[in-house]
Amino acid sequence: MVSRKVSRRRFVASTAAASTALVAAPFVRGAHAAGKLSLGLWDHWVPGANKATEEVIKAWADKEKVEVTLDFITSQGNKLLLTTAAESQAKSGHDILAFSTWLPARYSDQLVAMNDVVEPLIKTNGAVNGTVEYLGKVGGKWLAVPATVGSQIKGPCSRIDLMKQLAGIDVQAMYPAGSPPKADAWTLDAFLKAAEACNKGGHAFGIGLGTTSDSVDTAGAIFHSFGAVLVDAKGDITVKNDKVRQALEYYKKLMSFLPEDAPAWDDASNNKWLVSGKGALIMNPPSAWAVAKRDAPKVAEQCWTHGFPVGPAGRFGPFLPFFWGTWSFSKNQSAAKSLLAAMSTAEAAEKMVIASGGYDLPSFEKLTTFKTWAEEAPPKGTLYHYPNPHNHQTLSIAAAPAPHKIAEQIYTQGIQTQMVVRYYKGEAMEKTLDWAAKEIEGFMRN
Repeated sequence: MVSRKVSRRRFVASTAAASTALVAAPFVRGAHAAGKLSLGLWDHWVPGANKATEEVIKAWADKEKVEVTLDFITSQGNKLLLTTAAESQAKSGHDILAFSTWLPARYSDQLVAMNDVVEPLIKTNGAVNGTVEYLGKVGGKWLAVPATVGSQIKGPCSRIDLMKQLAGIDVQAMYPAGSPPKADAWTLDAFLKAAEACNKGGHAFGIGLGTTSDSVDTAGAIFHSFGAVLVDAKGDITVKNDKVRQALEYYKKLMSFLPEDAPAWDDASNNKWLVSGKGALIMNPPSAWAVAKRDAPKVAEQCWTHGFPVGPAGRFGPFLPFFWGTWSFSKNQSAAKSLLAAMSTAEAAEKMVIASGGYDLPSFEKLTTFKTWAEEAPPKGTLYHYPNPHNHQTLSIAAAPAPHKIAEQIYTQGIQTQMVVRYYKGEAMEKTLDWAAKEIEGFMRN
């Protein structure tokens, strides 16, 4: 057996007798006859997190007597992205591949429909959130299966002590571990006042305004909180409306309380801001907290992950899902679907959540209450509200609900954060809106 040399690790599941039983979906009956299956999955940043995925796959492979090759492909240097593009062009590669946020739609014409996998999973595990459906389902066709591994919410991670001392906000009382939120007063106005107070106290909120994912995700959630949409679902440009103007006015006020170099921040900047002890709040999954546990335990002891502030149009939290998909040129589609069903059971998802220390998030509503999130520490319960267990906020992604081709460009080019910075620096409102409209028009011509 030959494995593609695209990863630093490789796992082979042999045809040994099964040690763990998994319940097969109806379409699985002939899967074992296929013989071989190859996977290219995201190489997890959490040490040891890949092991849970390996165990689930090995148990399935042993049971179905399928020889499996598993490559873990790093996202560093865009290696996973480049692998996807290369396989698409060559029409050859892994039978199952991990697809990040926008990629299922980008490769929709080359992916096998997964309705017969996803629809039974929804019946068993509960509905997926609207962002997963927006990104993973086009024209009634599920393009890929929502993945537990790598999916994340980028909500507020606040310093308990600094928010209490400087802003008079008890984030633990507002988002109590084990109980529904008591966050009616956690509004955008309250958020702005807290940002001002913490900045005056020398511990500014660490919110970036660059064009990388963390900055764009926060901007997207705040724009959604005002109902501010740049392009609607029909593909019509809607930049020049009062809701967008309101979002820009709000952000202009917020920017005055953020670090001066926030427009130059990348996705590592907010993590460093928190771990250094400078920040009272950042927008991030538990990765920054996990690093703080190792490098700055006194900071980690004061971290609390919770929901977004509510705005005029509601409360929105940025959600970035991963997907597992199968190419239409795969010779092993039946076996691939069987394995994807096995990787998506509640038992499998919980193993992955445990192995990642609570970082990974299943997309199904019944899989948001695993004990890991209630028990992770310090402090105990710090991640309880991370998976949105009480549906307290609408999970969203920047640039939605625009058609995918346009939305992906708005997202990757950081149009919303660029608008915010331009307006903050003194550009006239209408000039900023004109600039955004012209940029988006260019995306539509490409």
